[in-house]
Amino acid sequence: MAQPIRSRLALAAGFSLLSLTAFGQAEPIKFGKPDPKDFDKASFAADSAANAVILCDYGRSHFEMGSKGGLVVVYEHIRRIKILKKGGYDWADGDVLLYHKGGDAEKLSSLRGFTYNVGPGGEITKDKLDSDAVFSEELDANHTRRKFTLPNVHEGSVVEYAYTITSDYWFNFQDWNFQHGIPVRWSEYRASIPEYFDYKLLWQGYEPLAVQERTTGSTQFSIRSEGGWAGGGFNTTRVAASTQTVTAQVTNYRWVTKNTPALRPEPFMTTPRDFVTRIDFELAGLKWPNAAYQNVSGTWGKMQRDLLNDEEFGGQLRRGGFLKPQVTAAIAQYPNEAERAAAIHALVRDNVACTGLGRGLWSKDGVRKAWEQHRGTAADVNLLLIALLREAGLKANPVILSTREHGRVDTNFPLLSRFNYVVAHVQLPDSQQVLVDATESQAPFGMLPAACLSGQGRMIMSEDAGAWVPLSSPHRYVHFRSAKLTLDERGNLAGTLRDEQGGYLGLHQRDELRQQGEKKYVEGLLKQQSGWKVDKYAFQNTKELGKPLMLDMDLRVPGDAEQPLGTIYLNVMHALNEATNPFLQPERRFPVDFGSRREETSMVTVTLPAGYVVEELPKNAVVELPEGGGRFLFSITPVGNTLQITSRMTLNRSLFLADEYPHLRQFYTLMLAKQAEKIVLKRKS
Repeated sequence: MAQPIRSRLALAAGFSLLSLTAFGQAEPIKFGKPDPKDFDKASFAADSAANAVILCDYGRSHFEMGSKGGLVVVYEHIRRIKILKKGGYDWADGDVLLYHKGGDAEKLSSLRGFTYNVGPGGEITKDKLDSDAVFSEELDANHTRRKFTLPNVHEGSVVEYAYTITSDYWFNFQDWNFQHGIPVRWSEYRASIPEYFDYKLLWQGYEPLAVQERTTGSTQFSIRSEGGWAGGGFNTTRVAASTQTVTAQVTNYRWVTKNTPALRPEPFMTTPRDFVTRIDFELAGLKWPNAAYQNVSGTWGKMQRDLLNDEEFGGQLRRGGFLKPQVTAAIAQYPNEAERAAAIHALVRDNVACTGLGRGLWSKDGVRKAWEQHRGTAADVNLLLIALLREAGLKANPVILSTREHGRVDTNFPLLSRFNYVVAHVQLPDSQQVLVDATESQAPFGMLPAACLSGQGRMIMSEDAGAWVPLSSPHRYVHFRSAKLTLDERGNLAGTLRDEQGGYLGLHQRDELRQQGEKKYVEGLLKQQSGWKVDKYAFQNTKELGKPLMLDMDLRVPGDAEQPLGTIYLNVMHALNEATNPFLQPERRFPVDFGSRREETSMVTVTLPAGYVVEELPKNAVVELPEGGGRFLFSITPVGNTLQITSRMTLNRSLFLADEYPHLRQFYTLMLAKQAEKIVLKRKS
């Protein structure tokens, strides 16, 4: 967390501000006065999938004199929402995040809300937010969430709420989202910043601004000297308290978006937070009158020093000595450094179960306690891993990162709050580098969790040295199916199928198998494939984590009972894999991020029934993505009374940019269309 820059620094500078300019523009919403047009459902037909719409979202941040004698940031927020469907009831719930440290906390005040409904006679009724519907939730050592629920919500209700946050923490100037998971008809944010504060404005997103204004003006401030003693020795004199008026500049910002579409999760997306249209504020410096500019921006070097000097992070990296006998045995048994690193990884992975993210980068109770209790947070597990790798004579360093759901890291800004996970970087001979994580009980050495495949991580080599490392993986998502099937006159298929799942698919399926057991696992597979009957099955490689998980089945697949006698319409690929196109939207404004490269292959031999001949076969096809991004191959080869069918799709990259999306969507469309083509067989006359 960034160091708290608090308003008491104003006193150290020798002054306090007693007044600030107000905004000149009329506010876009008046709390407690809904517009009759807000209840017109027809006006929201632009997005038929929306369960609710934000009619107006208005926020304003400015500085005021606080009760303790220094400057505070005051944030006022009003939001009005139309509930369109039952699925939108959750939008009648609100929450406010508050920061606290020690005995000081941000203050929530003036929390109020109403639910408006139209009565039988057309009159508008309102129900007030009850104080009993407001409660607190402690998130971590520095954050509390206040949550509330508005009453009597129905389809067609309009809800609104408002509140004020007063904060001593200047670094926590409120950010603003212009876009949400439902459409936003009007979103407006205003910020008033006096010249004594230097903030960096960080923009992201794709939606245009309808209004962008920046004005400056002269503002009168009352500067109060607290008085005291001046001079020294025999020349000490008492200086009386005094007040003087000065003129300072205040910059007023106003930003507005209109009719902003909902940002909804799409397949192979890291998190909507990476792409939502928003503005963040980063405190860069303080510029007090008659004083030098004070740079308060963090640096990567300072972040690294703070982490390595923190007992719950860097201190744990020096706590591996309690396992010296096990480490000494590994050194003796594995002179090869890669094999030794894999052995240390297995030692931690197999003895300490991961209980979740916990406190992100920091150990909860210490790595020794995690070992003794055989469980710990992700930080406990991986800090212990790094400590033992170092004890084993290996060059290992922590890499801090942000998981896919947590959001991407901007490498230009050293903000520790943007990181929530730590893994190990191991430097092996011949310049070989491996990223290692021991939290996944079913993952082999060198496979990061899929959630960690998120751009770049920061390797912390020392207090003064760090480097960015790509969070990529040599492991792929691999699915291979081979089958030998016999077709009868009614179009039924029967035979054997081997299903192999490797890489990240294998990791996921091994977790499913461990949690469900073999019987329920196979039952779940049958639910996904309509009509399948499995007479016998057997698993292989369940413990060999470096090999694909294999499932052998004796399989029966029913044909189409509506087919005319003497004709068989056969679609083998559909029978074995009911795939759908994940890319349904005609446009996409952000990348497709698979996380890892992908390979999906099916090889099937079908024996035809006696007396039947092929009348029509799908043509062989090859579809390629531009610049070698991927390839799909489909072929059918008649051999005697059999058909040998091959379908193979490979994606050679894990990331496709937005301008490549049309090609990727068309690639999947053509692939699935080819796989859906039917083989036509006729009985010989």
